[in-house]
Amino acid sequence: MIRTTLAAAIGLAALAAPQAQAQSASNNDEIALLKQQLHLLEQKLDRLQKQTTANTQAAAKADAKAEATKTAANANAALPVKVAPPASGVVVTMPNNRPTICTADDQNCVSLTSRVHFDAGGYDYHPNTAGTVPQRLDDGTNLRRARIGVLGKFFGDWNYALIYDFGGSSDGFGGTAPGSLPGGGVSGVENAYLSYTGLKPFGGKMAIEGGIMDIPYTLDEATSSNDILFMERASAGVIATNIAAGDFRSTFGTHWWNDVFWAGAYVTGPTTGAIHSASSITPPGTTEQYGAVARAAGQIVSGKDYSLHLGADAEWLIQPPHNLVTGAQTVTLSDRPELRIDPTALISTGAIANASGAQVYSIETAATYGPLWLQGEYYWFNVDRGAATGLPPFGAPSLKFQGGYAQASYVLTGETHTYNPAAAAYNGINPTNPFSLAGGGWGAWEIAGRVSTIDLNDQLATATGVAGGRQTIYTAGLNWYVNRNVRFMLNYLHGNISKQAAPTSAADVGSKFDAVAMRTQVAF
Repeated sequence: MIRTTLAAAIGLAALAAPQAQAQSASNNDEIALLKQQLHLLEQKLDRLQKQTTANTQAAAKADAKAEATKTAANANAALPVKVAPPASGVVVTMPNNRPTICTADDQNCVSLTSRVHFDAGGYDYHPNTAGTVPQRLDDGTNLRRARIGVLGKFFGDWNYALIYDFGGSSDGFGGTAPGSLPGGGVSGVENAYLSYTGLKPFGGKMAIEGGIMDIPYTLDEATSSNDILFMERASAGVIATNIAAGDFRSTFGTHWWNDVFWAGAYVTGPTTGAIHSASSITPPGTTEQYGAVARAAGQIVSGKDYSLHLGADAEWLIQPPHNLVTGAQTVTLSDRPELRIDPTALISTGAIANASGAQVYSIETAATYGPLWLQGEYYWFNVDRGAATGLPPFGAPSLKFQGGYAQASYVLTGETHTYNPAAAAYNGINPTNPFSLAGGGWGAWEIAGRVSTIDLNDQLATATGVAGGRQTIYTAGLNWYVNRNVRFMLNYLHGNISKQAAPTSAADVGSKFDAVAMRTQVAF
């Protein structure tokens, strides 16, 4: 186009030349000037043409490069993407303020756990007669539990625990029993077990475990001591679990659960504090006992703000401890009055001679409706006296006892006790607004009441009967859940112990008491 314009301009100049000759000579200068301008335009045209060509080539190269990049990107998109391997190391978390260290894949973990229950209180104790034993109960304090240990897992399915309890110190005059500290307290290895949870039959989960552990027998015992409603469990349940279950117990067994149902069975041995030796040193050695427990329970009805729990339990003492020196084979049923400030037991069968075994059968029920919680259990005891020890009494019939409790609570701040299917028991309260002066929260507040009874009398007025006494205790409680890890408990107890001096003596050696106690609890 530029060349066409130039040609047209030259043509016009050629046409104008003849006319210029006809004009005066002065026009020659003008013609010369025009020729000079045309020459300059031609040079400028050449430069523009070269610049245009260079720009076109550069643009073409850029387009080619972009196309090549796009083609390479499309080709790479079809190849697998290489992902950098996960960073090695550990992950530190604080679930429920419990320090926990896990590998990055969460297959191996170790946690630090602890609980401290510190009690203080006093009694207003009234023996019925001068023949009542004891004549007084001591006020004071008790480091009820002081546990520290580790929980963990490895390879995802293997779980373990090692927990030691330094608690059990007690003011009072309870004496020392095998496996006990002065004053009646117990201390030692509370948990040391291994559990495998890799099996998941019938759409649920299963644990196979063994070692030293707290056996989940009965509803109250399956509830953590951090979550029980009162400072102590009811006497009927404590007496039952002490026969062949409870804390510090050696065991091996299994349990299965899903969201609705729980079932388990365990064989059991002695506790960690039991003395079992064939030597004749003082105190004389005894053979190890063994027994078994079974439980079936579940949350048969549940909804957003309600639930109903039912269950049944069985316990068998198959081989009672046998004294290798004296030949005695005995079983003792006893408990302190649902408080551990003074370690004295007010009801006791004493050592039942020639005990060849014992059985306990019980039922359990509980329900929640919003902030309301109801729970109860009842127990039937049977002690067989058919052991061939060569010691009296000979041919004595079996003994039968019974007892139970019913309790209720209401959370004033509206929280509810949630259900834990893995234990078939209820959790403690997690405050919606933990106590905080800065945040304005006041924690959760709960009021509670319980009535419990245990009857350890049987075959009275006979020489082979047992006058262990009948105990009824009414308890009122106030619980303040400061946060998920701190709780304060205030309990008032009124107890009545009806007891006669011997099976064949109606002399009254019973007592009455009132007690007030407080617990400071810290746990994670």
